[in-house]
Amino acid sequence: MGEEESDGKTHRNRLENRFRKPFWILSFISVCATVALFLANRPDRLIRVGTALTSHTICSETFVAGLDPATAYREILKPMPRMWLIDWGLKIRVDEIHRQVTASVEGLFENRAVYRPGLGCLVVHGAIPQDPPPPGQTTPKQAGNLHPEKEIDTSEPGLDRALDREFTEPKGFSYRRTQAVVVMHDGHIIAERYAPGIGPDTPLLGWSATKSVTSTLIGILVREGRLSVDQQAPVPAWQTPGDPRKMITIDELLRMTSGIDLDERDTGLDPWTQTLFLERDMAGFVEQSGLESRPGTRWNYTGANATILSRILRDAVGGNARDVVRFARRELFDPLGMRHVTLEFDATGTPVGAAYMFASARDWARFGMLYADDGVIGGHRILPNGWARYSASPTPGAPWGYGAGFWTNIGTSRGASDRKRMGMPGDSFFASGLLGQYVVVVPSKHLVVARFGETQNWPDFDIDGVSRLVSDVIAALKDRTK
Repeated sequence: MGEEESDGKTHRNRLENRFRKPFWILSFISVCATVALFLANRPDRLIRVGTALTSHTICSETFVAGLDPATAYREILKPMPRMWLIDWGLKIRVDEIHRQVTASVEGLFENRAVYRPGLGCLVVHGAIPQDPPPPGQTTPKQAGNLHPEKEIDTSEPGLDRALDREFTEPKGFSYRRTQAVVVMHDGHIIAERYAPGIGPDTPLLGWSATKSVTSTLIGILVREGRLSVDQQAPVPAWQTPGDPRKMITIDELLRMTSGIDLDERDTGLDPWTQTLFLERDMAGFVEQSGLESRPGTRWNYTGANATILSRILRDAVGGNARDVVRFARRELFDPLGMRHVTLEFDATGTPVGAAYMFASARDWARFGMLYADDGVIGGHRILPNGWARYSASPTPGAPWGYGAGFWTNIGTSRGASDRKRMGMPGDSFFASGLLGQYVVVVPSKHLVVARFGETQNWPDFDIDGVSRLVSDVIAALKDRTK
C-alpha cells in the first residue's frame, strides 16, 4: 500500500470519527431526555392506572352487566393502547363470593375493585365506605309517550339491511364489535339487534355518554329552580376572595370552557385519567386544580367539568350516594321507563358522572327520546323548556362540535361538517363514549339511534359507521312512507 493511500485512509478515518462523535453524543442526549421524560411522568402511576382500570372494568362487567370477565378483558381492555405495557405480567383475580376483583403486575401495583349493591363497583383507596344500598329498583310505570316493547316490529327490510351493515366487520379489520343497536321513532322501538351474549336487559357501560346524563340531572335542578346555568358554580373551595375559579359558571362546566387545568387524553399519563382511577375523592382533587385559561375563553374537553357538576348534584339532592340514586330514579329514570340503570360512585358518594353509568340499550334509547320530545314525557316536563335546544347549541371554539353536555352537528365546526358529510343530519346531536357508545338524537325525524359496542379504532370509534347507520335508518323510514 502506497504512503499517499495510507495517509488518505487515515484522513478519512479522522473525519469519520469527528462526525461520529457528535452523532453518539446527540443520541446519548436524546436517550437521556426520553428516559427523563418517562420518569417525570411517573411510570408507576401509569401502571397503577392500568391495574385500577382493569380491576374496575372487570368488576363492573362481571357484577353489574353480568358478562364474562375473560371476554371483557380480551375484547375491552387488552386491545387498548398501552395495555401491552402490563399485559405480559397482569394477574387478575375474580372473587365471586365477595364480589371483588384485584389486578396486579406480577404481584406489584395491585388495585382492588369491590361491588356494592345498587352502587356498582369502586376502586378501593383506603377504607371502603359503608354506604347503605339504595332501595331495590322497582319496575317503573311505562312512560306516557314511549310505547311498550311488545309493540316492537323489526321486520322492515330497510331497517334489517341497516343493522346488517352495522353488525358487519369492515373487510380486513376487526374493530367494530357492535354489541347493541336500538332505533326509536315516534316513541316506538322500531328496530333492535344484539350481539351474542347481549340482550335487551343487559346493562351497557356508557363511558363518556354518562356526561350527557349528568348534564340532564343538572337540567332537572335548573327546572326546579335550584340552579341556573348562568350562576357561578357553588363550589366552596373556590369562594376565597380573588380566586379566579370563583367566576366559573354552570354553563361553562357544561360546555367544557371552565379553564380547569386537567387534560383528558385517555393515555394513562394525562391528569384526568389518573384522577379517575387513582383518587378517592375525585371532585375534591379537581377542586384543588388551577386554571389553564380564563373561564369562558377556551374549549377543552375533560371529565373534570362533569366531576364538579356531579359534586354539585350530590350536594343539592342530599349529600350522599343514596340521595343521588333516589333523585335520579324519581326524576329521570322511572318517568322514562329506564329499568336497568346503575350509577357508580366514588368513595365520597359523588357519582362518577364523567364515565360510569350502566343502562340497557333500550334504556339509553329512552334517554335519547326525552331529548327528541324536548324534555317532555307523558305530558310531564322533565327538563326546562328549551333545554334540548340549549344542549345542542354549539359552543364557540369547539372544533369537533360540542354543545352543553352533548356533541352537536349544529353549526360549522369541523366535526359537524365531517359528520354531516358522512350522512348524519345537521340538526342531530348525541351522547358519545369511549369505544363507540352513541345515543344520536334527530329532532326533525323524531328519531333516536342508540348504538353500543367495543370499537377499537382509536380515536374516532367508527363515527363514520355510526353516521352511515343513522343515514341508513332515515332512508328506511322514507321507504316505509312510500
